[in-house]
Amino acid sequence: MQQWARELGFSQIGVAGVDLSAAEPGLVQWLAQGFHGEMHYMAAHGLKRARPAELVPGTVSVVTARMDYLPRETPPGWQAVEFARLADAAQGAVSVYARGRDYHKVLRARLQKLCDRIAQEVGPLGHRVFTDSAPVLEAELAARSGQGWRGKHTLVLSRDAGSMFFLGEIYVDMVLAPTPPVSAHCGSCQACIDVCPTQAIVAPYRLDARRCISYLTIEHGGPIPLELRPLIGNRVYGCDDCQLVCPWNKYAQASRLPDFDARAGLSGQQLVQLFAWDEAAFLRLTEGGPIRRIGHERWLRNVAVALGNALRATGSAEVRAALLSRADDPSAMVREHVAWALSQNGL
Repeated sequence: MQQWARELGFSQIGVAGVDLSAAEPGLVQWLAQGFHGEMHYMAAHGLKRARPAELVPGTVSVVTARMDYLPRETPPGWQAVEFARLADAAQGAVSVYARGRDYHKVLRARLQKLCDRIAQEVGPLGHRVFTDSAPVLEAELAARSGQGWRGKHTLVLSRDAGSMFFLGEIYVDMVLAPTPPVSAHCGSCQACIDVCPTQAIVAPYRLDARRCISYLTIEHGGPIPLELRPLIGNRVYGCDDCQLVCPWNKYAQASRLPDFDARAGLSGQQLVQLFAWDEAAFLRLTEGGPIRRIGHERWLRNVAVALGNALRATGSAEVRAALLSRADDPSAMVREHVAWALSQNGL
């Protein structure tokens, strides 16, 4: 199966059992504390998230898959390049994973091909494919099946690949031998906790999504809380800081697929250019990518916040003019964020 998976672009395959009962108390506590924010789907299915056989009756094993996503032309020392991008207040920063094709589409299609290959070998296979698309404890299953260990930022870490990878799962009705988990290697390091701009990692292995910039710029649908706007900096879609600072990501692997190569128009663009996109341009330039899911209104909201932070840092007349161009935007949410941004008076 490993060879078939590699031919499809996956880096590693593992197998986990379906008894995740030990993870249930942590999930219940996390939800009770409201750390999931507006991600109501996290609570909607109750404990089915930790009970694969209830989510998909008949499931007795879970095949887990890892796919690296750094673009093929990623240079050595890429973390320094990304930190330099974050230090340039006038540039819009988009998470590395979101610069290419939507990973949901890439992984789902290739996981299905892997299922087809398995079925050719063993006969009819009852299965269901997931990739960040249903109530599945992805990181827990990945850790149990040896893909890596849970880092203090809650992401899965691999000694061979850092954390710059996607996860997918195949729930199957066939008994497979589990692959052993690996030991944790974070030690006393807490670089991810210290670097988080909004201090969303409230304790080791405990993330308050309501403060996470990835949540705020992607999942959160309303106004971004006032006290967090200055901390977002120039991040307009997602945040990679906890991964950029992680020592294990010096081992992060570039993808072998062209799907995750950065698209023109998304990487290295000035905020004023991103703010000038009308809805047609937004839809055209994000077609087939993950950014499209937030819609044009949220995109403008995010860029307006980043422009406000740029205005405060630089006092740029060009930034102010860009904001003024949307002061009367049809969206009340965009207008409010533009007004806030204009109030950041600059140097």
